[in-house]
Amino acid sequence: MNSCHEAYKLKLKESGYKLTPQRLAIIHAIEENKGRHLNTEEIYDIVKQRNPEMGLATVYRTLQMLEELEVVTSLNLEDGCVRYELYCDDGSHHHHHLICSNCSAVIEVEGDLLDQLEAKIEKEYDFKIVDHKLKFYGLCSKCKNLV
Repeated sequence: MNSCHEAYKLKLKESGYKLTPQRLAIIHAIEENKGRHLNTEEIYDIVKQRNPEMGLATVYRTLQMLEELEVVTSLNLEDGCVRYELYCDDGSHHHHHLICSNCSAVIEVEGDLLDQLEAKIEKEYDFKIVDHKLKFYGLCSKCKNLV
């Protein structure tokens, strides 16, 4: 089990929760589909294949709890669905997203491009930045050639 799994277990334990098979199945579904930005129903469909007894309400409640504990983070792409990805506090910044306005593809931009801007804002405004989320909207490589 990797260090993020151990961090998930620890967060749950410290908050008085157990790492149940249902919670673990949901974490695995998101982890196995890294980069796909699954919504609740997609996570449910994946988990249901291995755990047919699990209900959609359990997935919703578990995702809400996991988000509160910072095991997962939600991503709202303004398309009517909330999507999820695992949060791993490894000291790196969150990645950013490119969202195609035509086909809704989501592309992750690895690396933080805002370090200098953050430092400037913190200095000029005497403001400590603890997090940020950045989304760019446009056309992916496939769609831009269709226009």
